[in-house]
Amino acid sequence: MLDELVERIASSISEITNNYEIILVNDGSIDKSWEVTREICRNNKKIIGVNLSRNFGQHYAITAGLEISKGEWIVVMDCDLQDLPEEIPNLYNKATQGFDLVFAQRIVRKDGFLKRITSEWFYRVFGYLTNTKQDPSIANFGIYNRKVIDSILSMKDYIRYFPTMANWVGFNKTSIPVKHAKREQGKSNYSISKLIQLAFDNIIAFSDKPLKMTVKFGFIMSLTSLVVAFIYLYRYIMGDIEIIGYTSLILSIWFLSGIIIFILGIVGIYIGKTFEKVKDRPVYIIDKVLNSD
Repeated sequence: MLDELVERIASSISEITNNYEIILVNDGSIDKSWEVTREICRNNKKIIGVNLSRNFGQHYAITAGLEISKGEWIVVMDCDLQDLPEEIPNLYNKATQGFDLVFAQRIVRKDGFLKRITSEWFYRVFGYLTNTKQDPSIANFGIYNRKVIDSILSMKDYIRYFPTMANWVGFNKTSIPVKHAKREQGKSNYSISKLIQLAFDNIIAFSDKPLKMTVKFGFIMSLTSLVVAFIYLYRYIMGDIEIIGYTSLILSIWFLSGIIIFILGIVGIYIGKTFEKVKDRPVYIIDKVLNSD
């Protein structure tokens, strides 16, 4: 679909300006995408091809493209043509009304049922744990001013998630409804396990609420244990209990041990993410760049 993608983007942008660049980032694709990209770049010097050394993930590939981009306005979109290039002039026209970033809002999504459901639940949980308002109809597609992109690039987060980072930097933003197309070829590489991993990583990266929840949970359990202790003590004094039961003791040990392990697990996850950040490895590695200074 790359030839059609480039042709439709160029046609749409020509309504705005002839001074543009199209950056195609190949994130370790196992098909012939890079070979096609090289051919496109050979025939059109306005097309910049970026080939990463391996698959780093969608949002790291977006970061690589943003680092190379030089435009005053930058459009971020997927290459599967579900994001329609014909909507770019509408996004730009809205931005010229005084906005620094304009999100494309997919009112009617053409994704599969399972993807829509998992996406909606992800944003609900993510919004709750980060105390932010999340819109499942908004993803990467949108137009962003240079200062917005520079601010996003200045964020040194090891875990990258473009929509949340774009929201976090602030500025004057809005959204407009756009049409969303069906995926005509191929299929998404986001499996259920990858979606869960993405959700988990981003919740850990953008929120410490799980830690606070474990503290509250531990406090509630401590109060509950104290109440239960007083009840058993009262019953023992009144003579209702001569010997504390073996079963209740074992159950208490197992229950409280499970809570402790759960809390330690949450803390351990945060320590692990801190360890990844301390290593300060690059979030992506570029193998080749075509048609770029």
